[in-house]
Amino acid sequence: MYQKRNLRIMWIANFLVSASATMILPFLSLYIETFGSFSPDYVQKWAGYVFGVTFLAAFFISPLWGRFGDNHGYKPILMITGLGIGISIFFMGFTDSVMELFLLRLVMGVVTGFIPTSLALISSQTPKEIAGKVLGTLQMGTVSGGLLGPLFGGLLADSFGFQYTFFITSFVIVAATLLVSFGIHEGNDRQKVKEKKISYTRKEVFFYIFKNPVLLSIMILSLLIQTANFSVQPLLALYVNELVQTTHIAFLAGVAFSATGFGNLLATRRWGKLGDDIGHERVILILLLSASTLFIPQALATQLWQLVLFRFMFGIVVGGIIPCMTAYIRQVAPLSMQGEVLGYNVSFRFLGNVIGPVMGGLISGWYNISTVFFVTSALFLAAFVLLWWSVRKTETLLSSS
Repeated sequence: MYQKRNLRIMWIANFLVSASATMILPFLSLYIETFGSFSPDYVQKWAGYVFGVTFLAAFFISPLWGRFGDNHGYKPILMITGLGIGISIFFMGFTDSVMELFLLRLVMGVVTGFIPTSLALISSQTPKEIAGKVLGTLQMGTVSGGLLGPLFGGLLADSFGFQYTFFITSFVIVAATLLVSFGIHEGNDRQKVKEKKISYTRKEVFFYIFKNPVLLSIMILSLLIQTANFSVQPLLALYVNELVQTTHIAFLAGVAFSATGFGNLLATRRWGKLGDDIGHERVILILLLSASTLFIPQALATQLWQLVLFRFMFGIVVGGIIPCMTAYIRQVAPLSMQGEVLGYNVSFRFLGNVIGPVMGGLISGWYNISTVFFVTSALFLAAFVLLWWSVRKTETLLSSS
């Protein structure tokens, strides 16, 4: 009854949250430089730590949020995470040391999960045969916000300073949370599950994942993909600074971030629909191989326009991965354990968010930032090989049974 209305509201909320959260990403490493006179190695290392600690905390919490959502509904989680993120970011504007920023990012990680929870909410209300298309539509809200957020963040940082950008980010996220509070209805699907007394223990959910080769591979893929993506993102502003010499680095870094988001926006919904038609695991294979290929020219860029172009092309292919993975889980996981399974999937993604920035910081410190792009390409290729093997194994088991 409420699914279409919920989809529209969550699209707007995801847009606002994504735009606000990504406002601070292009200048996170630049913000650290304002705390003192640090060496480039120190800034790169702590940019990775500060970026990654949020997701380390979220790694442990996400399955608990998912299980809570299965039992009590997703809307309360959206309220807790939205308000928590907004308050955490607000106080980041008052920090004057790396450790204070690190601790606030840690607290933020405990309440991170607004956008993944919104995917779980809409997924639970969507018929399996159109899950990819619907989730791709919802993902467009996130991508649209990711497209505009870095640009606005860079402009605000260059014009008014970092502190006011944190304040604006916080207020917009709280506004999105209030929109969800007054506009979202979950319907009665969860009540039907309770009436049928369908429930699974944590052990049963865990073994369900391990007995499905493709589903288990999807979890590992989430780790590899996020490790690859987030190994580069905290260093992007520094990489842009190597390519151009200007006083408007925050804005140009925002352009490089937004190029990926713009590519996402153009193709995300189409990838989801294609997954509905030919199988989501097949579409993911295409996307992984393409992403691996498109990271190599980013490492070889000698001018900013080259980096922006190939990040745009990368955005076109990578935009369909999350909705296709979520739609696959929607198809194979029972409704009464779906939130927890999605929670494990989000946990693996958050673990990749932790490993990626630290790995990127260490590699760039030992070698250079270009090397991080080559390693990222190899990770996407490894993810492709893993999924291809699991699909073949599943097909062999089905043909022999």
